[in-house]
Amino acid sequence: MLKVGISGKIASGKSEVESILQKLNYKVYDLDILVHSLFENEKIKKEISKKFNTLDRKEIASIVFNDENKKKNLENIIYPKLKEIILNIFDENKNEEMIFISGALLFKSGFYKLFDKTIFINANDEIRLQRLMKRNNLNKDEAKKRLNLQDEANFADFIIENNDDIEKLNKNISDIIKTLKKD
Repeated sequence: MLKVGISGKIASGKSEVESILQKLNYKVYDLDILVHSLFENEKIKKEISKKFNTLDRKEIASIVFNDENKKKNLENIIYPKLKEIILNIFDENKNEEMIFISGALLFKSGFYKLFDKTIFINANDEIRLQRLMKRNNLNKDEAKKRLNLQDEANFADFIIENNDDIEKLNKNISDIIKTLKKD
């Protein structure tokens, strides 16, 4: 089984890439959804509540996007369990030709080291800013603050510049799949 990680800057089009891969009948897991599921774990809920005095994800997001120490606190709670979940996904899908796991902070978290190959999705800042403001209902200042906190593609095997239309994105993904199958 080939383990492929997908990452990228916020509002770069990771969800669209996930959707395309699913239509191609590949198993795709989204780390954001997996993180949300961790908020159902009683032990983790207790730790988060103790550190942040809330379990409201929007409140927590607002806190960690403005305080690097609080962000580290959250990562120290979430990352070990998330790594365990990723390894379980690999184990449960041993018979698949290829599986994909997508997450915005794949590189910053160090999780990219768990994968055979990685794909980084990028888009120019103005496109990402507009997408983020619309998607998350943020004003320009809030959106810019979140854009600046995203990691870069230093370790990616493939980079997709997602500044064009869906047809171009489909072609880029198709080309990468062909290359992955050759390796």
